[in-house]
Formats: sequence, C-alpha cells, structure tokens
Amino acid sequence: MKWVLWLLALFAAAVAVTLATRYNSGYVLVVAQPYRIELSLNLLVVLLVILVFIAYFVVRLAIIALRLPAEVSELRLRRRRENAQKMLLDGLKAFFEGRYAKAEKASATALELRESPMAGAINAMVAARSAHELRKYSQRDEFIAIAENIAPEEVVLRLMTQAELLLDERRPGEALKILQSLRATGARQHTAALRLELKAQQGSKNWDAVLDLLRQLEQRNAFDKTLIRQLRCSAHAENLKSRILNPNALKEYWQTISPADKNDSKLAATAAHACTAIGDCATAHQIIEQSLDRQWDSELAGLYAECLEADAISQIERAEGWLEAHPNDASLLLVLGKLCVHCELWGKAQNYLEASLSVEPNYPTYLMLAQLNEKIGRPELAKDHYSKGLELALKRLERMGG
Repeated sequence: MKWVLWLLALFAAAVAVTLATRYNSGYVLVVAQPYRIELSLNLLVVLLVILVFIAYFVVRLAIIALRLPAEVSELRLRRRRENAQKMLLDGLKAFFEGRYAKAEKASATALELRESPMAGAINAMVAARSAHELRKYSQRDEFIAIAENIAPEEVVLRLMTQAELLLDERRPGEALKILQSLRATGARQHTAALRLELKAQQGSKNWDAVLDLLRQLEQRNAFDKTLIRQLRCSAHAENLKSRILNPNALKEYWQTISPADKNDSKLAATAAHACTAIGDCATAHQIIEQSLDRQWDSELAGLYAECLEADAISQIERAEGWLEAHPNDASLLLVLGKLCVHCELWGKAQNYLEASLSVEPNYPTYLMLAQLNEKIGRPELAKDHYSKGLELALKRLERMGG
C-alpha cells in the first residue's frame, strides 16, 4: 500500500511538472564576459535539480568514506565480542558436560579475546576448574593468576574458586588462609563461603571453630538439622578425645555439651571411652546409663562392662532392669555375663553368656564363656568354646576378605 501511494505521488508530480513547463515560456540570461548564455527557465530548473542530486550524493559518499574506518573497527569489535561470548558459552557447556579438556581450551581461547574484565575472570575460573579436574595444577594456578591481573576487583569469585580447589586437593590449611583473606577484604561471609570454611576447619582439625561455624550455618538453615547435629556431635567427640590427658578438662567439657547432643549415642560412647581411658569408671557408667535411659543403643550398652570397679552389683541390677525391656539383646546379655564373672557369680554368668550365644553367636562371647569354664575347672568345655570362637572369627575374616 505504501508503494502504491508513492507511485501515485510520483505520477502527480510528473503531471504537475509537465503542465508547468507547457505554460512557462520564460528564459534566463547568464552573462559571463565575453560569454552570454540564454537558457529556458524550464531547463535551468532541471539542471539545478540534477546539480542538487549530484551534490547530495557527493556529500553522502564523502561521509561514508570518512566513517568507513570506524564502522570497520566497530564491525570487528562486534565480531570479536560475538566470538568471545560463543567461546564462553562453549566453555561453560563443555565444563558442565564433564568435557574438561574442551572446556579448558574454549575458555582459554575466550580469555585471549579479552571481552571485558568480568568475562575474562569467568573464563579464567572455568579454565582453572577444568585444569584442576585434569590434575594440571600448575596451569590451574596460572589461570588464577591471570584472573587476578585482568580483573583484580573480582576478589570473591577468584578466592572462592581458589579455596574450593585447594580443599579438593586436600590442602585445608592453605584454603583456610585464602578464606581468611577473603574475610579481611570486608566482603560479607555468604553461606557458600561459610560452608567452605567449615570444610577447611574440619580438615585442619580446628573443632572449636567448626562448632562456631555450625552455629552460624544452623541460623541460616544451610544444612538439614539432622546433619547439623551429626556434625556437631562429631566435633564434640574430637574435642573429648583431645582432652583425654587432662581429666578435669574432659569432665568440664562434657558438662558444657547440651542435653540434646548428649542424647547422641555415638557421642556418649566416645565420652565413655575417654573416661574409661583415664580410669574414671563412675563417670563412664553415669554417661552410659543416662544415655541408655533416654534412648536405647545396643552398641553403647556393650561398653557398660568395659570399665569395672570392685563392686559391680549395682551395675548388674541396672543392666537386669534394661534386660526386662530388651530381653533379646545379645550385647546386653554379654555385658551381664561379664559383670557376673567379675563378681564371681558363675552360674548366672554362664546362663547370660549362653543366652547371648543363642541370640547371636560371636567370638567375644565364646571367648568369655571359655575363660569362665577355665575358672570353674572345665578345661575340655573351655577348649571347645575356644575352638568354636576361633572358627567363627576365621569365617568372618574370610567373608571380609572376599
């Protein structure tokens, strides 16, 4: 429709010019001594129009010629940016596909194009991660250094990547220094940074720092509550182990642990082992009793006879109370057998040990029963129990080896 209107307008203009020239008989006299030129007015108008068109095209051509270098430069820059973006996307795609050699090559190529400092930093980090996956650690460090040179303001991106890669290389001390330098820059410690620092502190065995980080991460809901509790109990357990040589510090630390964490049977077992190691049987028994009263754990119950005092009658009474609720617990029956042997209650000991074997035959119970029969003068029966226990232990070793 637009072209039709233009065509009609052109025809109208042609008709108007034709009518104007038919009724226009004027002329123009141009005098340039010694020349005199006489032209019709219509011809002069035509010549002027042609001259205007020629001048217009000459000026346009001059402008195009002057702009040509800038346009060529802009075109090259646009193509360079397009290539850089393509290589960046290719590198990211290859990295997430697990094609690390291709990712490193594409990112290194994009890095050479130097599109912008931020894009360069991203390319350098992708290349560094790819080189790390290929175990090319020296090249990885070179890419990180390049990122620092071309984009020094991208501190968080570079240091987070460097710390994560050092942790993966099992260099927690160096990773921790990197994260501490990140904190020194004044950057807000976001959740991902705290997670990395947690791994670094765990690798460096700084358990008090681990507990502090877990409190921060728990406030941010960074982990599942069950996992938080497991990690916290694990850190408490390591702190307990480190205080075995200082009985007072061990007791004081146990008192600082929250009741909720004390409910963890593994933590209670660690505390009981530590108290047993320093000869504090009363505290070990108290820890086990309190934990089992809150929540039953067969493995923890098995530690109840590890630390024995002169009078174990009260322990037997407590264990027999548990037996009413857990009559088929092989570990508890073995504990009762050990306690009765310690108190020289031979008949009860034999009954408990045989009951434990009927529930779950194992080498420690056979060994205890064999020792009991030796004490009461039944060497042949003791020999038979030794033999059965040894046979069972060998079978288990074969299964583990297979």
